[in-house]
Amino acid sequence: MKALPFLLSTTLLSVSLLGCSDPAPTDAKKSSTATAVEQAITVKQDNPLLQSWTGPYQGVPAFDQMQLADLKPALEQGMAAHLADIDKITANPDAPTFDNTIVALEGVGKELDRVFTYYGIWSSNKSSEDFRAIQREMAPKLSEFSSKITQNEALFNRIAAVYNSEQMQSLTPEQQRLTTLVYLGFANNGATLNAEQKQRYAAINLRLSQLYTQFSNNILADEENYALYLSKEQLGGLPESLVNAAAAAATSRGKEGMYAITNTRSSMDPFLTYSTERELRQQVWNTYYSRGDNNDAQDNNALITEILALRDERVGLLGFDNYATWRLQDRMAKSPDRAMNLMMSVWPAAIARVQEEVADMQALATQQGADITIEPWDYRFYAEQVRKAKYDLNSDEVKQYLQLDKLREAMFYVAGRLFNFNFTAVAEGSVPVFHEDVKVWEVTDKTSGEHIGLWYLDPFARSGKRSGAWATSYRGYSNYDGEKNVLSSNNSNFMKSAPGKPVLISWDDAETYFHEFGHALHALSSSVTYPTLNGGVRDYTEFQSQLLERWLLTDEVINQFLVHHETGEPMPAELVTKIKKAATFNEGFKTTEYLASAIIDLKLHMLDDPKGIDPDAFERDTLTAMGMPGELVMRHRTPQFGHVFSGEGYAAAYYGYMWAEVLTSDAAEAFAEAPGGFYDKDVAARLVEHLFSVRNAVDPEEAYRAFRGRDAKIEALMRDRGFPLPPAK
Repeated sequence: MKALPFLLSTTLLSVSLLGCSDPAPTDAKKSSTATAVEQAITVKQDNPLLQSWTGPYQGVPAFDQMQLADLKPALEQGMAAHLADIDKITANPDAPTFDNTIVALEGVGKELDRVFTYYGIWSSNKSSEDFRAIQREMAPKLSEFSSKITQNEALFNRIAAVYNSEQMQSLTPEQQRLTTLVYLGFANNGATLNAEQKQRYAAINLRLSQLYTQFSNNILADEENYALYLSKEQLGGLPESLVNAAAAAATSRGKEGMYAITNTRSSMDPFLTYSTERELRQQVWNTYYSRGDNNDAQDNNALITEILALRDERVGLLGFDNYATWRLQDRMAKSPDRAMNLMMSVWPAAIARVQEEVADMQALATQQGADITIEPWDYRFYAEQVRKAKYDLNSDEVKQYLQLDKLREAMFYVAGRLFNFNFTAVAEGSVPVFHEDVKVWEVTDKTSGEHIGLWYLDPFARSGKRSGAWATSYRGYSNYDGEKNVLSSNNSNFMKSAPGKPVLISWDDAETYFHEFGHALHALSSSVTYPTLNGGVRDYTEFQSQLLERWLLTDEVINQFLVHHETGEPMPAELVTKIKKAATFNEGFKTTEYLASAIIDLKLHMLDDPKGIDPDAFERDTLTAMGMPGELVMRHRTPQFGHVFSGEGYAAAYYGYMWAEVLTSDAAEAFAEAPGGFYDKDVAARLVEHLFSVRNAVDPEEAYRAFRGRDAKIEALMRDRGFPLPPAK
């Protein structure tokens, strides 16, 4: 059921499935359901994107057969087959039951689900102008398809009949939760509206579908079209690993002999940290933080204004005061006020810490004879200088022990200790991949040898791949239909090293590597019965991944896997001590840049009337009123906030990272207090049983109480960040 319309906006990890062209006529209006089914069957025989997956492991995606020419017809026929599947449910003369309605709905749209897997690869991992043209053309069709399902009165009546019937009491808790999620998925997306309201609701979704992809493509264009090319004389301060990566990036762009700093975080961040060329730092900073905000054809500000107004109008049709209230009703936070209160309880401590950090940096710069005032493009550079001075900790020295391949082995080790998983590389060529960089591992149970799934890894940056790091699943676990072999993936944007050289990454990047692997483990651990229950509550699903970051600094990982890339010697104890002592260093910067983004997101969506808003002015004026330090900006400035405006996955929900961090800090203390520490078998067993395997089959608050015996407490978060505890209430 993952292709149902109210899931489309968050499918493929918030990369919208929808395009940005003017509406085109849909084939669905040209033919009857019977003809649509015949077309679907005909295309299925010829189109590899619609084919059932074959081969080992209950079948795998035919990534080696992906042809862009097949995508449009596959989407069209997948939608037709999906609608035909639903017609079979609504045509059933028997009274609605859990089995003939809710379970039946779980099985619809298998062909379209498979097409969306390939679509997600083109969208996230190998985008192109040709793909984006198809994306624009298909936007209206996908939006109309979504509306046809959510506005299918006969279907919703059957769902509502089950939800409101006495039979709900005889269902298992898992079945009750599934039924409730399905019912609310329709009710909260327009199924209860009258005919005129449904028509407007569908029109709004159609327009939003265009805007989301235009926003995303504008960011991608700014990332692809800008690069700073340096000569050897302009490399001052840059470590060898970054120089090698920049040389490789320039060569891949036809600029051999030069060095490219690309317009992505993985390239920008280390350059701003190490470059001694202040004017170049300013140029790189301005280019990166101006994405989508250059008053040109790729400017996103007008799109944001329209998106906010349409979202507000749409939830108004459902009777909600604002978008945030609608969005948070089924989240752990429950209301925007609770989410905002959490963030504002941390904000004062965060900006106070920034003031301390800036004072330290300014003093050091002055001591070094630099006649400057700290600006945003100086923050990372002087923070690194302060880190060296205060803690005798050199980030580049740490990086020598952070080899990408060794870190992957460390993640496998942790998965083996906590989840009893074993990872074995599959023979090259035995499982199709969509790019030569992608590698695949088989995941089995260490004790029984039972096959659990496959894990795909696409680690490196390249043109056409969206920036950042993310996890996704090509197939989730579902016991009811026997699809138990999970296909999970992690995707990163590390810069390739020179041939024969190891890929060395920063400590922050190593934490992100573990973080995204946590998402993969969440998918691989699933034991739910129904596909829909593999979804999640947005302000909870980051918890599992954030928690896994804690194992990076365990002794077992340090001693075995954090070894020097030349000598093979483990990281020295004194360096480990320095890292631990500096654990809360620069926490003001990290917390403030995140909170600024999350608060702006929520405030934008709490507006009762966002029509005509100027996003740049709102961002600037709101942050000024909050006392935002001038030495840094939001982690994701509004015109480039893809989490929020390329789809709806994190809209009014970016706060969820901090909500989940409260759980993370509290759960980490449970391990720290256990006899076996972070590898304690009893706590690990509770972790897997209550917090990983159940996915969304159990309410997150109930699941956490089952693990911890109580609710999480914010005090653990404040201790983790080195902030003073909030006043007792």
